[in-house]
This record gives sequence, structure tokens and C-alpha cells, in this order.
Amino acid sequence: MDFTDQQTTSAYSKLLGIEPLSLGDGIAEARLVMDEHLRNRGQVMHGGAIFSLLDITMGLACTSTHGFERRSATLECKINYIRPVAEGEVICKARVLHAGKRTLVVEADVLQGDKLVAKGQGTFAQL
Repeated sequence: MDFTDQQTTSAYSKLLGIEPLSLGDGIAEARLVMDEHLRNRGQVMHGGAIFSLLDITMGLACTSTHGFERRSATLECKINYIRPVAEGEVICKARVLHAGKRTLVVEADVLQGDKLVAKGQGTFAQL
């Protein structure tokens, strides 16, 4: 799938370096490669970058459910950080758990290889 044709990236996701990988029926995957601008003072990937990857990927999963003619907005999002990322890349895998008429509930895992880095869940409004 050519993601540029479907407007899956925003200026913000491009700034961070988030790359959509796949988009399907209620699921989405995106990648973020460690770069110097993503490091915190402890020299690991900033939690805000991980959170942004998670939020953006969950939004893409919502879009794959209701289509590109509608938008989604995050109403709430919770994240648990499991382990730090010092180098390499992380992949976020998001899936819609419930797609109602007005809201969607989505969960996501951020992985480095087979290791869980973060887990999140959010509620999104359909606009």
C-alpha cells in the first residue's frame, strides 16, 4: 500500500520519523528508528516519542476501520512503559477492540524485536 496516496502521515509524524508499515481492517503498524533528536537526557528514546508513535498508530487503526473520508481524534490514552530503548527501532502494532458509531477503543503494543517496550489503550472519537 502506498501510504502517501492515502494521507497516512502528518507533518508531526514526519518530524519524528514515524513510518507507517501496514494498514488493514482495524489494524495498523508503524515504525520509529532511534535518532539523536529522539533521545532524552538519559540517552534513551524519549517517552513522548514512544507515546506519539503509539497514538499515531492507534489513530491509523481507527482510520482503517472508518475510512480516510473521516477523521479520528484521541479522547483519552493510557500508556505503560516497560523497558527503555537505547538504539535500533521500535514497531507499534495497534488494533481496534470496539468500533462504535461515535467512538472507538484501541489497544497497541510497542515492540523492539520480541520485547515489549510499552503497552497502551485509547478511546478515539470519529469526526
